[in-house]
Amino acid sequence: MKFAQDIILKPVITEQSMDGLADKKYTFKVAVDATKPEIAKAVEELFGVKVAAVNTINMKRKPKRLRYKVGYTAEWKKAVVTLTADSKTIEFFEGLN
Repeated sequence: MKFAQDIILKPVITEQSMDGLADKKYTFKVAVDATKPEIAKAVEELFGVKVAAVNTINMKRKPKRLRYKVGYTAEWKKAVVTLTADSKTIEFFEGLN
């Protein structure tokens, strides 16, 4: 059994994710093995909201260089969670606009 805190790792704070707040779309970094129903249940449990839809994106690794060393960024999974129209907003994102 997975806990909600193990599924939702952290929010993604970018310009593009902040533009979605008006449409009640919130972006999170989630566990790589998490499924859409697990993500929806975790968001509902953690924030007390109603989820309408969940879209997931697997973010691939990218090559990065630091002076003479060549490496890669880590692969991770991003989830864009859309809330229902009658649902309340998530308070964490209130002051970020």
